[in-house]
Amino acid sequence: MPGFAISGLLAIIAAGSLLLSLRMHRQLAACRAERDAMREGAAARERSFGLLAREMQALGLALLGHAGGGRSGAAAAASIAEGAKRLLDLADELTELLALQGGLRVLHAQALPLLPVIEDAVAATAAQLGPSRRDWRLAPDCAAITLSADARALRGALEQVLARAARLTRDGDWIGIRPVVTPDSLAIIIEDEGAGIGAADIAPDAAVAPAAERTRGLGFGLAVARALLEAHGGSLRIEALQGVGARAWLTLPRDRVLAA
Repeated sequence: MPGFAISGLLAIIAAGSLLLSLRMHRQLAACRAERDAMREGAAARERSFGLLAREMQALGLALLGHAGGGRSGAAAAASIAEGAKRLLDLADELTELLALQGGLRVLHAQALPLLPVIEDAVAATAAQLGPSRRDWRLAPDCAAITLSADARALRGALEQVLARAARLTRDGDWIGIRPVVTPDSLAIIIEDEGAGIGAADIAPDAAVAPAAERTRGLGFGLAVARALLEAHGGSLRIEALQGVGARAWLTLPRDRVLAA
């Protein structure tokens, strides 16, 4: 009997040691995952601030050029006012991005007809072009789609992608916007006939690239647009061919489509 008691005690101790070991292993794995997530988040924030610094540097140089370029007082004042507006926009974008990366951004989803959101984004982009004009081509299918989405966030993502298309096109060029609904997703496709940028310099595969690398080649605004779409469970992908134009895919999960 004493032998059986000792054997049983040893078995209980062994089982307890095994459970303790498994628990410690799980805790260690959780700590490693948290450490990796913190490193990835820090790298993403560092990259975002780098993008912001480059945009602000370019804006500062442009303002200096306007100030010393011998332009008329009215023209210089208009250029400086535009620069000031862009600085305010950058401040808003930075606040948005920090909230997204910090997990603070709460989406206020609502039933959202797609066409008015696109029209508002187009109007805001066109206003930034001044006398320059683009041939905006909105597909009729846009009017048939209703989404469950945050109006401000979706409009912000659209404006950033449209602004990129506007910058890379010329007066009179067309920019098309059309939806593509599949069993799995809704893609809002924005395409243009602008200069184009090599696709390899724009967007690594978001499915395999770490977050810190997904903005390689993107301007600060597109980094924000991607983050806004990812907050909806979606993604941003851009394809381009030098001298031909570009196509952006703003993709949302199919379950966000209420009517199509």
